[in-house]
Amino acid sequence: MARRKEIENWKRGLLAGAAGLSVIFLLKGNRTGALLFGGVTLATLASEYPEKFAEIRSNLPDYVERGSAFLETVTRAGERLAEVAGSRGAHWYESLLRA
Repeated sequence: MARRKEIENWKRGLLAGAAGLSVIFLLKGNRTGALLFGGVTLATLASEYPEKFAEIRSNLPDYVERGSAFLETVTRAGERLAEVAGSRGAHWYESLLRA
């Protein structure tokens, strides 16, 4: 099995800079900048590891299905907690926060 050569220094710098800027823009609330620099980061990674991105793309429907099922479960649990809290009144909720 052949070992892949190490990523070049300029690509490391580009990845670190673009990912850092993406996080900074996201924290500042600038979604456009975060999306732009996140895209640069992903494009650089895709150019360095094309076989991994092809594998992820082929498994994407499974990831979406699992994520949807997880969100559905969390939503049901939240709705159930809201029902229980509503039926017991504010006293139950306040005692839960104090414990």
